[in-house]
Parts: sequence; C-alpha cells; structure tokens
Amino acid sequence: MATTAQLFEEPFDADEYIERLAWRTPGGGSKGGAEAFDPKRLLEEFENHIEELKQLDEKIQRRVEKLEHQCHREAKEFAHKVQDLQRSNQIKEAADIIQKLHLIAQELPFDRFADVKAKIASKYHDLERQLIQEFTAAQRRGEIGRMREVAAVLLHFKGYAHCVDVYIKQCQEGAYLRNDVFEDTAVLCQRVNKQVGEVFSSPETVMAKLIQNIFENKLQAHVREKLDETRHSDVEQYLKNLYDLYTRTTALATKLTEFNLGSDKHTFLSKLIKSIFSSYLESYIDMEREYLRTRGAMILQRYYDSKNHQKRPIGTGSIQELKERIRQATNLPLGPIIDTHGETFLSPELVVNLLQETRHAFERCNRLSDPSDLPKNAFSIFLLLVDHLCVEHIDYALEIGLSAIPSSDAKNANLYFLDVVQQANSIFHLFDKQFNDQLMPLISSSPKLAECLHKKKEVIEQMEVKLDTGIDKTINCMVGQMKHILATEQKKTDFRPEDENNVMIQYTTACSKVCAYVSRQVEHVRKSMDGKNVDTVLMELGVRFHRLIHEHLQQYSYSSMGGMLAICDVAEYRRCAKDFRVPLVLQLFDTLHALCNLLVVAPDNLKQVCSGEQLTNLDRNLLHAFVQLRLDYRSARLGRHFS
Repeated sequence: MATTAQLFEEPFDADEYIERLAWRTPGGGSKGGAEAFDPKRLLEEFENHIEELKQLDEKIQRRVEKLEHQCHREAKEFAHKVQDLQRSNQIKEAADIIQKLHLIAQELPFDRFADVKAKIASKYHDLERQLIQEFTAAQRRGEIGRMREVAAVLLHFKGYAHCVDVYIKQCQEGAYLRNDVFEDTAVLCQRVNKQVGEVFSSPETVMAKLIQNIFENKLQAHVREKLDETRHSDVEQYLKNLYDLYTRTTALATKLTEFNLGSDKHTFLSKLIKSIFSSYLESYIDMEREYLRTRGAMILQRYYDSKNHQKRPIGTGSIQELKERIRQATNLPLGPIIDTHGETFLSPELVVNLLQETRHAFERCNRLSDPSDLPKNAFSIFLLLVDHLCVEHIDYALEIGLSAIPSSDAKNANLYFLDVVQQANSIFHLFDKQFNDQLMPLISSSPKLAECLHKKKEVIEQMEVKLDTGIDKTINCMVGQMKHILATEQKKTDFRPEDENNVMIQYTTACSKVCAYVSRQVEHVRKSMDGKNVDTVLMELGVRFHRLIHEHLQQYSYSSMGGMLAICDVAEYRRCAKDFRVPLVLQLFDTLHALCNLLVVAPDNLKQVCSGEQLTNLDRNLLHAFVQLRLDYRSARLGRHFS
C-alpha cells in the first residue's frame, strides 16, 4: 500500500490502519486464505512500511518548516507595513497638530508666551525638515505614491516651495549626459511632465518652475559659454552662434508650449528667452553692420589684389556730377583713356560672395531683430550691400569701362564696354532677385518700403546713366570704325569704272567689310543686352549706320554702271540691316535703296520714280541732291525735273 499523506486524513484509526496493511500483505491475513500465514513476510512488510512512514514524516516536517518560515516572513513584512502606515498616519496627525499650533502661536503675545512659541516653531521646523527628507528619499526610490502623500502634507507648510525645489534639482540629476542641452531639456521635460501630475496638486506651477530653473541655469550658462568665447575674437562665428542658439532656444520654447504651464505660457517663455539673450540682442545689429562692412571691404580688396589692380579714386559729389553732365553733353573723355586689356573688373564670384553674406545677414536680422526694429535693421543691411556691390564694384567697373572706351576716330578699337554691360546686367538681376526675395518680406508692411524702393530706383538711374553714356560712346566708336573702313576701302573709281562694260563684282570691297563688321557688332550687342534694351540699342546703331551710309554715298559721282554698283552696295547694306530685326532700320535702308534708283533711272522716268510710294513723301531737295550725283546731271539737263 502506497504511503501518502492522504492515508492519515481525519478521522484516522490506527488499529484499522494496521489491520488493513496486514490484510493487503500476501500471507499476512489472520484467518489464512489462499496462502498460509507467513509471519516473516508480514514482519518484513511492517519494517518497510515503518521506513516509508519515517521518510514521509521527514518530508512533511520540511514542508511545515518552510511554511512556518514563509509565514514568519510575511508576518514580519505585514508588521512593517502596519508600522509604516501607523508612522505615516502619525506624521499626518503630527503635521496637522503642529500646523494648527503654529497658526495659533502667531496670535499669542511674545512677552508672555515666548518659550512656548519657540518650542512650537522648533517642532514645526523639525517636522518640516523630516518631511522634506522623506520626500527626497521617496523620490530617489521612485515611490510616486509616497511622494504624493508627503507633498500633500507639506502643501500647508512654508517648506512646500523647498520641496518643489528639491524635486526640480533631483529630476535634473543625470539628465544632461549628451552634448546637446536643447535635446536633453526636451526629453527631461517630457518625462517630468508625465510624473508631476501624479505627485503635486498644481503640476502646471511645478513644470513652469522647472522650465524657469533650466532656462536661468543650464541654458543661460550654455549660451554664455558659446557666445562669450567668440564675441571679441571671431565676430563671424559669434553671429553664427548667436543665430543658431537663439533659433534652437525658440524652437525648444515652441515644443514646451504643449505642456500646461499656466494661463499665459507664451508670455512666460518669451520672458525667459529675453532674459538669456537681451544683452546680446541689444548690440546685435551694430555687430552685424560692422561685420558686413569689414567683410565686404575684404572681399572687394581680395578681388582687386588678385587682378593686381590698384583702385582709382572715383570722384563724388557736385564735381563728379558736373563732369558726368559734360561727358553726356559733349561725348568727350574727361581724363586719360585707360587700356583695360579686355578686363571688365566685374567678378561673378565676388558678387556671389557678397550676396551670400548679405543673405545670411538678412536671415539673422529677421530672427534676431525686435519686430519694431526689423525694417530699420534690414534697410541698414541693404545700404551696405548697395555700397559694396553697386557703388564699389559695379559703378567702379562702369567708370573704368567708360574711361577705357576709345575715341570715335580710333582705328581697330577693341570695344569691351559691351562686355561690362552684359556682366553688369547679369549682376543686377541677382541683386534685384535678392531685393525681392529676401528684403521685401522684411519691409513690405513698413514705411521703410518707400525708402528702399527710392534707394533702389536711385541706384538704377545712376547706373543707367553710365550705361547709356558708355553704350552711346561705344556706338560712336562702331560708327567711327565703319567710317574708317569706308575711308580706306572705298575708291572714287568704284562708282566710275573705267570700263563700264566689264564690271564683274556684285558689291564693293568697302561694302563687304563694313557689313562684316556690322554683323559682328550686332551679334555682340545681342549677347550683351536683354529684353527691350536689345531693340533700343540696335535701333540707335541702325539709325547711325544708315546715316553714315547715306552721307557716304553723297560724297561720290556715279556713272550709269557706278549707280548700279551703288544700288548693289545698298542692297547688301539692307540685307545686313535685316539682322537688326528693327522695322525702322529696315525701312530706312529700303528708302535709301529707292533713292539710289535715281542714280540709274532713265531721265524721262525721273518724275515718275520720284512720285513712287517710297519717295513721294521725301523732301524734294533730298531727291534733287541724289540726282545731282549723276555724271549726266548737266548733260541731260536733269535739274529741270525739280524746277
């Protein structure tokens, strides 16, 4: 029979248990049976069973001891919990009592109850200190419930604020281990925000105090360290650091607005930011302007040094304006002509650098300026850009370019001013783009807008005056070069060939060379100008080109075959004029072509030709002047047709 604890369950009868054991043992029954009674076997079975009972007893004893030990441990833990609860309750009770006594003591006269008041105050402060120590220990253990209980008790004590300070100090321990104070702050506030509502009755006040503590200590120290080390040694890095730190601080403040910080959290956070940066922001624009002034001058000087060029002083004020008016009126060079060897003294790289610096300055200005000062500050940055880019670079290049334009009677002159025009236009487009993209948004709703637009207009007009003067002088040089070609290549015999019947050319050499030169200049103008400026310049060039040819043809006498050659030349000039793509210019050469027909038309048909569509509106003196160029004018009595 298996020996188990179930055999001894109540009610238990020992005699019955032994009888049942003997009966189940073969040869052990008292009345015999199928097998004879065997006392030895029964004794052996009893001995084995007694051994099993001993083992069972040991097993049960061990289990009992284990259960007793567990019971003692749980009883002890329970007793501790009861003691803690009792002690906690005694704290609450003591706090309530001492709080009431403290309030009563305030009303007692000092002279009669000084000793009592002192004892109450001492007990008050001791209990307050114990509560704060208990709160601190609970916070270190992470016992939120205990922290909440103690904080609730301390709420009515003067030391409650100190309890909050302790909490704020401890929750920052180990929070700033990375090298990013802004990210660490965001993570810390996110974590504390989840906990603070479980501990304090006014979590928004505690969160606001935590954030204030971080701003006034961690962030302020970080900002001061980063800025003070570069403020006087590296202004460029200082401005970059100031922009970056202010941007990251405002971005952090935006994240923190998702927490409950009280009724006016935006004003609260703005004041904290101002307390950190106010001393730096007050001097920002002065440092920005000084940096841009120095940096712009350095960029300019570095460029001219690379060209091994010493800048010439350019006059200003009334004397310069007077010289400009004289130059425009007379088209005379005022000063020596400079050979620039094709150098325009305009640098795309320099322009990009200046615009890049100004773009960064506008970005910093937008971020760091007080809204009321933003338009004024942005305008001051714009004025520096105008000075460095428009005056010191573009205007200087135009002055040098004007001085380098040769006189109109110069031979084989290289005309580089159009290259200056091309680059100046490209640069001004970039300047205009920055004006619209970056300056306008900063000033568009302020009175400074009109001032900026006026300044821009003034700069444009000053540049246009010099561009127009230079282009006019350049066109004069072009016409002078054409005149030189005609003077050297055109022979009188071209239009009075010795053998009228043996003329093999389609047009004269002078015409061919002039047209080739004009075509190159037209192409040059197209590459150098844009928009309506192309048509304006080509119209002026075309009109002067026509005037030159018109006056040139009136210097010769024409035989019949010479007149035909003149018509061929004008036809070639007209073909060249088509490249101008200016209707007026083509019309002028059409009329000139019709005038040249007067050199070859039969005398009897002169009157009919003069009444033709293209000539009928011309002055008869002009028609007569052309007819007088014919060799047969006197012999054929052609003057009678104009009497």
